Formats: sequence, C-alpha cells, structure tokens
Amino acid sequence: MSEVVHLRTAGVCSLLLDCTGPALPRVLHWGADLGDLPAAATTAIAAAASPDTIHTALDEPLVLSVLPEQSGGWLGTPGVTGHRNGRHFSPRFEVSTVEADAAAVVVEAHDAAAGLDLTYRIEMTGTGLLRHRASVVNRGDDNWTLDGVLLVLPVPAHATELLDFTGRHLRERSPQRSAFVHGTHLRENRRGRTGFDAATVLVAGEAGFGFGSGAAWGTHVAWSGNHRTLAERVPSGQSIVGGGELLLPGEVILAPGAGYETPWVYGAYGTGLDALAAMFHGYLRSRPQHPRSPRPVTLNTWEAVYFAHDLATLASLADVAASVGVERFVLDDGWFHGRRDDTSSLGDWYVDAAVWPDGLGPLVDHVRGLGMQFGLWFEPEMVSPNSDLARAHPDWILSVDGRMPPLKRSQQVLNLGHPDAFAFILERIDSILTEYDIGYIKWDHNRDLIEAGGAAGGAGVHEQTLATYRLLATLKERHPALEIESCSSGGARIDLGVLEHTDRVWTSDCIDALERQQIQRWTGQLLPPELLGAHVGSPVSHSTGRTHSLDFQAGTALFGHFGIEWDVSSASPEQLSRLAEWVRLYKRLRPLLHTGTVVRGDHPDPALWVHGVVAPDRGHAVYALTQVATSVHAPAGPVRLPGLDPDATYSVRPLPPADDPGRRNAGPSWWSTGVSLPGRVLGTMGLQAPTQSPEHLVLLEAHRT
Repeated sequence: MSEVVHLRTAGVCSLLLDCTGPALPRVLHWGADLGDLPAAATTAIAAAASPDTIHTALDEPLVLSVLPEQSGGWLGTPGVTGHRNGRHFSPRFEVSTVEADAAAVVVEAHDAAAGLDLTYRIEMTGTGLLRHRASVVNRGDDNWTLDGVLLVLPVPAHATELLDFTGRHLRERSPQRSAFVHGTHLRENRRGRTGFDAATVLVAGEAGFGFGSGAAWGTHVAWSGNHRTLAERVPSGQSIVGGGELLLPGEVILAPGAGYETPWVYGAYGTGLDALAAMFHGYLRSRPQHPRSPRPVTLNTWEAVYFAHDLATLASLADVAASVGVERFVLDDGWFHGRRDDTSSLGDWYVDAAVWPDGLGPLVDHVRGLGMQFGLWFEPEMVSPNSDLARAHPDWILSVDGRMPPLKRSQQVLNLGHPDAFAFILERIDSILTEYDIGYIKWDHNRDLIEAGGAAGGAGVHEQTLATYRLLATLKERHPALEIESCSSGGARIDLGVLEHTDRVWTSDCIDALERQQIQRWTGQLLPPELLGAHVGSPVSHSTGRTHSLDFQAGTALFGHFGIEWDVSSASPEQLSRLAEWVRLYKRLRPLLHTGTVVRGDHPDPALWVHGVVAPDRGHAVYALTQVATSVHAPAGPVRLPGLDPDATYSVRPLPPADDPGRRNAGPSWWSTGVSLPGRVLGTMGLQAPTQSPEHLVLLEAHRT
C-alpha cells in the first residue's frame, strides 16, 4: 500500500501523511480538519506541497520525514543517530510496507547497508490528539550503538511564537515565551527524572496565542527519564516540533537481533491552549485505567506531624479528619525502621517497632473503622547511605568508577536495574501491602540521578526508568485495587509515561495557595483536575511563610483532587466547620470538576485570573475569579465566562462559601440576586466582577435554564 493517508477527528484535526515512498512518510498537513477528502484531492495536495528548485538548493526537493534524515537532504537535527563501529552513521530507510486504518498508520522500513529495521507507528485519538513512536532493530552481525531517536511533526510558517515551561522546587511549570526564529530551541533534561524544569508541553503558535485564541501546535514526550524536546526552524522554511528520550553515551547498544523502542511522543493542535489541553485531558480520561471512582478527599500527615509519629496523635488526627468528611488518610514519611529524620534509613522498609510496637495494624484499623481508606508513603528508588540496606549492598547504588555521586537529601539512588535490588524492593512493598489494608501509595522520588552508573559502570538512567515502570506495573498486577500517586519532591515527575502506571500526581510540595494558582493553572495544560493533588494547608504556609484565608486555600484546591495537609486537630471549631463546608462543596461538584472541560479566560487584567470547568453537555459550570495581585484600576470591570453554549440561557450566581468579595464590598448590583443571560453574552460581553483584595477569590456557578 502506497498512498497519502488521511487521519482525522471530524471537526477537530487532520493529519495528511504521504506514504508514497520509498522514503519514510512525510507529513503534508497537521492542523485544522480538512473534511472528507477524496483520493484525488490528497494526491493533488501532495503535488501542491512540493517546493520548487532554487539556485544553491538540492537538485531534488528535500524530503523531511517524521524521522528526519540527512540522507534525504535534512541538515537540521537528525531523527536516528548512531553507528556501527564508526560506520553507517547516516541511515537511509526505505519503506517496505504500510498498513493504515481510520485511526493509525504503521510503516515498516529497512536500511540494508546499515543493517537496521525500523517500525514507525502514528495514531490519532478520538479527541484529535496524535501520538507516534518508533522501534529500531539491529539486523547486522555485530553491535549497533544507538545515540538517539527523534520523532518530529512539522508546523507552518505562521507559527512564530513558542511557549514552554521551566521551574524549580516549590515553583514548578513556570511559563516562558519566545520568538520562533531560525535555529534550534532545545530543551534537554539530564536529571534522570522528568524534572522541575521540564518543558512539559512545548507549544508553537501564532503570535499572541492565548487560552482561547490563535492556532497552536503542542508536543509532549511521555518519558520519566532523560529526554529532549525541541522546536527547529531552518532557512529553507521548514519548521518542526518533536522530541524523544535522551540517551547517555553507550546506554543503548543493540546486539544482533536486539531492538529499542522509543517512548510515545504526543502532538496536539487546536485554536488556543484550552483546545490543546482538552485533547490531552480527553485522551487521558479515555484510558481504561483512568480513575473512575469519585476522587476521595485526602488528608496527608506530612505537614501535620512530619516525623513525630505515635499512635495516639495520629489516631486523634484521623478522628478530626473523619469529622470534616475526609475519605482517605495517608501516613507520610517516618513510619519505617530507624526513620526519625531525613538523614537515614531509606531502603529499610520494615515497620519501626520502636514507634509501632504492634505494627501499623492499630492505626490502619482505626482509620478503616472511621470509614476512610488508608494510604502509606514510600520512596522505593532511593537509599540512605546510613541504612542497613546500603551497608549490606553498597553495590546496589547507582555509581560510576567506584565513586559515589554527590549526596542529595542525604540519599543515593538504588539501582533497580540490578535484579536483586529490584526483587528486594518489590518483596518489601508487596509484603506491607499484603499485611495491611492499604489502598494507596504516595510514591516519592526526591533527588536527581547524578552520575547514574548502572551495569558495569555504564550509564543506567534508561534501564532505571524502565525498571521503575516494571515495579509499578508489577505492584498494580498483584494489588489491582491499589492507587499510586507520582510524587517527586513534589512535581518533578509529571509526564504521560509515569501516568501509565499511576493514578494522580503530587502537583508541588508548595501548598501556598497563591503559588498553587500558577502551578495548577499550567500543570493543567497536560493533566485534568482529577489527577492533580491539591491540598489545603495550615493558615501560614510551611514553604513560603505567607498567611492565607481558609477560603482562598480551599477555593484553590477545589479545582484538583482535593485534600488537606494541615494539623486539623489544632484548628478551631469555626475553622473545622468552614473546612467541612468546603469538603461538602467538593463532593457535590467533583462529578462536574472531574469530567468537564477546563477553561481559562484570556482576561486583560493580569491581576485577575478567570478559570473554570464546564460540563460535557454545557449545562453546568463553575468558575473562579481569583485576584492574584492588586489591579491597576478599580472597580474590577467585566469578566467573560468561556465555554458555555452560546445559544442557551444561564442562571449565574455567586457560590458559597466563596461568595463574599471582602473589602467591605457588597459586590456589583447583580451579586445578591444572580443574573440570567445567554451564553453568547456571558462569553462575549461578560458580567461585572466584584472588586476583591489580592489573594482572594470568589466562585460563580452557572446552570442552563
């Protein structure tokens, strides 16, 4: 089969893939839906897309494939890089077979001279999200050293602006924009985990693209280890976005008959960032393993007690938690052998008899007796040098040339690629899950992989990442009801690779509601609310020292997987009553919040943020109007409510308990009675917002009448 293949999600997105060969497929179009094209039209598009020949250019037009090849004339970043003892460094694959259906294309190709087979697969989901991957197999008689595989998709010339993310601990997913100019915008991550500073989603778009405007093309690498993401524009006019795993030297050497498969690289096209986010969210929600049960209100003990564990204190905390409506109680770090602070004992995964003379059973039984699930913290991939495990098996630590990497948080990395180390950790976690009624693991990962030497001292990040996936998958197989949270010093391991095996992420170690407004806003570019752990902390933030009202904290946490990380046993009766009111609101709204479409308003005032969730049938919506700073003008002026049915009429009212604008301000004239307006008016003209103090929010609820 050799033809131009058209994959489409009607009304959303089209992909035209030229598979006429013999070269690897090239993308003729990735963007707005082209409709139901006849075969003659696709052939004509291929002809119309062929550039003319200019002076100093190649005699034959450049072939820019999904894995760009220098042998086809591409002088940008190549797709497959490697060599066989220094030779065959420039592959030239020729297609042998193409199989296509309405949703996917699979291409088989071969480079006879280099002795390599290639399988390339690209799929389109029902939401319009693309994903593609490739595998390379060594058919030669000796080893092939693979340096990397880069999967790319083209973007048009009018994509002139780039958006991606950076960050650090306690401030993840900070957006950064730049012009899309000639050259390479390359984001390389060598941390051995996804990273605080990961690009997350790299977006190329029309100048000034926003949440609801401007054509935009995004890409994401679904891999939890080293990876690279890039946007590249060359003087001949071609522009690409793409990515793949970043392989360290010698990390993948293919013996005869051996193969390597890339992680999935995702692509999303739409008008505005919300359209791209909806594609990712819809895809994640369509997976069979996506959590379907109501996301339980969770209390985590970390900022409540830290390492001060004892049965009476924790049982009392559980009593108060249950009284305000908590549904899952998670015991954090400090429960295992010798763990009195963060300088020792990682790897010694035995219940500490000095603290828990009767084991965890009494606490688990108490929590379960209150009607709550019980969860437990682990950090399985790390080891403390001051631990029985490290003393017994120093050879299980990732290291290079007999020297230990620099310590970070008084810990090293356990080599899960070592079969005995893997078996030990699996047995320890499995034993504890079997002994106790544990339905949830908070799975932490608190350091970068520095000088991560694996087998025989060679680079070990690739195998460590695969081994972590195997460990997670094996535990899920043995304990099918188990849910796992991906935590990595907070939000340093958030990607679609780890989310194949986990059920939510800890969005950040920072629970400060003001910081969380931005962190959750931009993590939502990839993940839907039900996967974002979002907690109410103590009145004074443990990470920033800011003081925030309970309503501001809870209204921020509402738009995620709601929880609490606060010593609620020290709260006043008034605080507990208010917290219980927020818990009841979350439980009422979570069917909407965790199935609806996330919308973010392009509001002109940078001090006032508008965001919300609209039900799939657009009959119900909730919005937050958040004053993140002082505005340069007052009163606040109108805000538009995106996402509603323009032809329906909606009743809009302030939503308690976040219905008080504060500042001794009664709000605009409609505030006390509500207002009924068409969706078209609400989305175009908007309505007057209340004037608020900074670090304050109000909620609006809209119902179709």
